Amino acid sequence: MKIAVLRIRGRRKIRADVEDSLRMLRLERPNHCVVIDDSPQNLGMIRKVKDYVAYGAVDEEIILKLLMKKGRKGRKDLSEFLKEDEIRKAAKEIFDGKKTVDYANPVFRLRPPSKGYKNIKKTYPEGDLGKRDDMIALLMRMM
Repeated sequence: MKIAVLRIRGRRKIRADVEDSLRMLRLERPNHCVVIDDSPQNLGMIRKVKDYVAYGAVDEEIILKLLMKKGRKGRKDLSEFLKEDEIRKAAKEIFDGKKTVDYANPVFRLRPPSKGYKNIKKTYPEGDLGKRDDMIALLMRMM
């Protein structure tokens, strides 16, 4: 299973160990998203940074949309040099267990969500931080 991790909060007043975990997850700035496996090591890092990120399970369809709309390889968009069926194949292989870096840049740079965040200091039902059941809905608002 794949998990999308989205950084919501910024850099001010952050502990060093949390900042290191965010750097290891490649979440350098707000509105950056990565798609990772749900291994125990990754879940441990996510647990440490849960007050700065939103995360949840994603399916193959949302990985395809991320690659189509926000996927880049180097400085070029993925859609400039790959056909749609090649991007579909890449999304399927990423969902099946390959790493995103094999096909595109591992970090997706998203826009702020349309209609904004609920609250960036409270956890999921009241705010936007932490584990989400509807991660796909949030990512769709950001593409």
